[in-house]
Amino acid sequence: MSRESNTTSTRPLLGQDARRGPLRDGDRVQIRDPKGRLHTIVLQAGGRFQTNRGTLLHDEVIGRPDGQVILTPEGKQFQILRPLLSDYVMSMPRGAAVVYPKDAGTIVQMGDIFPGARVVEAGVGSGALAMSLLSAVGEHGHLISVERREEFAEIARGNVDLWFGRAHPAWDLRVGDAADVLASLEEGSVDRVVLDMLAPWENLQAVAHALTPGGVLLCYIATVTQMSRLVEDLRSSGDFTDPIAWETLQREWHLDGLAVRPEHRMVAHTGFLLTARRLAPGVDPQERDVRPAKSAEGLDGMWDHEDGWSDEAVGARVPSDKKLRKVRRDLKAKVDVLVATDEDAASGGPLASDEQAEGQRNE
Repeated sequence: MSRESNTTSTRPLLGQDARRGPLRDGDRVQIRDPKGRLHTIVLQAGGRFQTNRGTLLHDEVIGRPDGQVILTPEGKQFQILRPLLSDYVMSMPRGAAVVYPKDAGTIVQMGDIFPGARVVEAGVGSGALAMSLLSAVGEHGHLISVERREEFAEIARGNVDLWFGRAHPAWDLRVGDAADVLASLEEGSVDRVVLDMLAPWENLQAVAHALTPGGVLLCYIATVTQMSRLVEDLRSSGDFTDPIAWETLQREWHLDGLAVRPEHRMVAHTGFLLTARRLAPGVDPQERDVRPAKSAEGLDGMWDHEDGWSDEAVGARVPSDKKLRKVRRDLKAKVDVLVATDEDAASGGPLASDEQAEGQRNE
């Protein structure tokens, strides 16, 4: 198992100071064109944003307050705003599928991720959930993120560092096995555990070791079969309260004069969320007054002999090696510029742009 720890950067901006005040050279902004398409760029003195709808000069934006509407020489209006975390997540480079903002927000709230909390996240993917967890625990909390695949960890590192502008002091990213990391921690030292993985039931014993009594286990799973197996194993372990499971659906509304109605498209099922809390050691779970039939409850271990668990079997998208190499290469180039910017700031030199202008469409 390898471990990456963050060091304090010379760049001070991390929280509110990076999100307020006039737009600066090096700030990331989101441009909304006349057709409603969204583009993410990094402001650069002397830079130019060119589309078939018009041209926007970066110098016309730098120094102005956030929330501008710029009229181009072609007579087109462009709306300029600093992107929200949800905007960044949906447009950032990705290797593995991301946890959607609707689910990340629910995880933070229903998992009760509080400032200063000590959290373990297993299954980092592209780093989307890690950014929400780091925002919740703050600079004085501690987030241990565990990822099995080195290439996914590298992509997550790049995305998280680019969003915060530097290495987050509360983040401890490790490459290895979640069960090994949890077992290595002091007993009862973790406040919250978030598992986003194919077979979370394989880590329940290690979770019970690390999680403090009353602490929250939250699992993000894709299919009903995974949820069924997880519920069985949680109940049979005797270490947790009876689990609760749900899913969150998101549907926007069409707003145009009197035509106010739900949109025809929506972000429907992305995953199930399941929570349970750690009981005190030696305490038996509370018995339920109404119990289902044994065959319905799965007390005979209906999943014990199932050996076909794989990303492909449960319908998860598996990125190709070619795509991963491209994403890693592009992120490395951006992070290298960010590091060069830190070195310039430390030496008192001019700040360089931390990435070239992008033209990514928000998904």
